[in-house]
Amino acid sequence: MLKEFINQFYSDRIKDQRARGDHFYITDAGKCPRQIFFKFKKAPRAEMEPRIMRIFDVGDYTHMRLMSVLFSLGIVRAAEVKIPPQEIISGRADAIIGLEGGKPYVVDFKSISSYGFKSLEKPKPEHVKQIQLYLHYFKVPQGILLYENKDTQELKEFQITYDPALVEKLLEDFKTLKEQIGKDTIPLIPPELKDWPKWPCQYCEYKELCQRVEKSKLKDWEKVSNT
Repeated sequence: MLKEFINQFYSDRIKDQRARGDHFYITDAGKCPRQIFFKFKKAPRAEMEPRIMRIFDVGDYTHMRLMSVLFSLGIVRAAEVKIPPQEIISGRADAIIGLEGGKPYVVDFKSISSYGFKSLEKPKPEHVKQIQLYLHYFKVPQGILLYENKDTQELKEFQITYDPALVEKLLEDFKTLKEQIGKDTIPLIPPELKDWPKWPCQYCEYKELCQRVEKSKLKDWEKVSNT
């Protein structure tokens, strides 16, 4: 009985989030552009399980707990800080802290499974892309990606230095995707998912639609949406 009430709570939250305005988020950096395209087009998608939302909640609680430690250390300059208003992208960094005599660092927290944590020898590429955008918009030359093992609370950190060439590429990719959305041109599957479908595809809400697009070879969204 209680389980049903809890699942309904999360189902309602999923619907609320889907009703929000459409624009790019910094967390879209590194995601499949086709997935983002389908989101903008409000394409039909599989229902997200309430269980997945609860997993996201665990990550949120991890952020709050780690932030409380940083506040106790007195090194937090800003928390949950939004990037300056931009035309096509928005985002909010976990924290900006002062270390080494006040030197600013953008901090991004990530919670990860034990399996992923043990094999983590360098930061995940999508996380590097995201923090690079934060460094760009806040004009801070360095950042820290802090990973916590969900099961053991072990920590790993990686210092990131601002890479203007990478940021330029990311912004150009967003610009291209915006044009594709405006022209109803479905993006290609990115090179890292070339041997499709890779494991990230298994958790995509648009998996069935994407498979249909690949089989039909259609690239025009209007034609796909009418089939």
